[in-house]
Amino acid sequence: MLDKLSANQRLMLAVALSVIFFVGYTAIFPPVEPENRVIDARSIQTTSGENQKTTNIKDVVGHEISQKEKYATDNQSVILTVTNKDFILKVDTLGRISSKELLQDKFKTKDNEHAQLVSVNGTKPLFVRFIDETLNNEAMQTAYTANVSEVHLDGVAKKVVLTQNLKNLTVIKELTFYDDGHYDAKVSLSQYKKYFIYLGQRPKVNESEQMMTVAGAMIYTDDDIATIIEDGDAEGRKSFSGVELISAFDQYSATIMYNFSKDTNIIVERDRDDNPVVYFDALQTMLFSGYVGQKEYKVLKNIKPVLTNAIEYGWFTFASRPLFQLLSWLHGFFGNWGWSIIAMTLLIRMVLYPLTYKGMMSMQKIKAISPQIKEVQAKYKGDPQRMNKAVMDMYKKHNANPLGGCLPMILQIPIFFSIYRVLLNAVELQGAPWIMWVTDLSRMDEYYVLPILMGASMFYQQKLTPTNFTDPIQEKVFKYLPVIFTFFFLTFPSGLVLYWFVNNIFSILQQFVVNARFKNTQDVQIAHSKHAIKEEHKEEAKMKQLEKAKGKKND
Repeated sequence: MLDKLSANQRLMLAVALSVIFFVGYTAIFPPVEPENRVIDARSIQTTSGENQKTTNIKDVVGHEISQKEKYATDNQSVILTVTNKDFILKVDTLGRISSKELLQDKFKTKDNEHAQLVSVNGTKPLFVRFIDETLNNEAMQTAYTANVSEVHLDGVAKKVVLTQNLKNLTVIKELTFYDDGHYDAKVSLSQYKKYFIYLGQRPKVNESEQMMTVAGAMIYTDDDIATIIEDGDAEGRKSFSGVELISAFDQYSATIMYNFSKDTNIIVERDRDDNPVVYFDALQTMLFSGYVGQKEYKVLKNIKPVLTNAIEYGWFTFASRPLFQLLSWLHGFFGNWGWSIIAMTLLIRMVLYPLTYKGMMSMQKIKAISPQIKEVQAKYKGDPQRMNKAVMDMYKKHNANPLGGCLPMILQIPIFFSIYRVLLNAVELQGAPWIMWVTDLSRMDEYYVLPILMGASMFYQQKLTPTNFTDPIQEKVFKYLPVIFTFFFLTFPSGLVLYWFVNNIFSILQQFVVNARFKNTQDVQIAHSKHAIKEEHKEEAKMKQLEKAKGKKND
């Protein structure tokens, strides 16, 4: 059946089925979440009694590590609370950032709760792990103390000193917190002991709403190479040097550390679920910076431009990054992300207009000569070689390119997926309204208005687009594609559905223009043909008169 389809029809069907599989597989087989392990996570206080038992799990990260490193403690273990109008950050008795709660309404979860960026399970940012097991056991039982218990940020950076007094060693963490969510860290030991500092596991916010997004760890080096290790794909130990930043990220948020010296050894291990665990070899005095928060482009750029590389678009980063720049620039004019999406779609259509126009005109020509092509195919049915040559001659005679409609579609495939990744990963769309019922472009349309409009526009566009189906079954399948697309787009973010709907509208308008121009061209050609026939008849009549007059003269 497929061999009867034209090249253009096969491409369109392949793209549609690819998108359907791409979305449908994720919807039917969502990622399996690892079971939470229940651990007694009592608050850690300075103790002088019997040492707590340490569970060695070398198979997890390659060296001994206690279970307490991997699990949060309760509120009684908090020694420092840092607040401002946007967040509440807490540090526990192990000197780790144990939680960060976002207070803005636009970042609330689907359960209408404030987003919590530090995962309950897994390693925490700023955790210190000594390679010496005895020393580490002592450190795990000895609480840090803070010079202040509460800090409120009001536009001025605030410095806090955390101290851990061990028997033969003192650990000091000097942390300077800033309003935009980043901090500077200085970790120093009274004498050198080999130790590591952990980045912490990635945030896990609104995971059930993620669709084909990437989550895991990123190592971005000074040669502009981003190494991404997705959850479930970590394989053994890897080391990196010349690192600009390390990040543990999900769809919208990330835990980031940066400002390392070039010779800092960054290590990536895997945990029992094959998720990446990132840490680094630390000096006796270690200076670096960190950030725990949303991956907002402007915020990251204002902190340090290199941090914008923590915004991950996957394979389409080369196209997604400039498209987001364009979208952000348009937002500066419109002040509304919805209208910015519409404006961006219009600009893209304008850039592609010459190519899409040629493709549409070529499809119209092929439709116009399809009856003649069918006659040729029927005439040379038993001789495929002669049939193909005759068909190609027919295309050449009428200046019709059978592949003319493919190029614009091929170009739009990476553009679509690039825009898809932009609209899916842009935290700026969280809580961003467009008009009326669309109050959050990062979430699905609860009233299904946009998906239905998208499906209707796709159906109408199909009616306007010339096709050349020879099999009625193929034609029926093609006609049902808008229904299938509508079904899958029901749960897509409103911003993405808006783009697709507006793109359909512009395609419909362009098809109207092409159809009108093609009809005018045909009318002109028909008029010329009639005129030529009329002139030919006149010439024949004149010749007949001359011959008649000549015959009379001879008589």
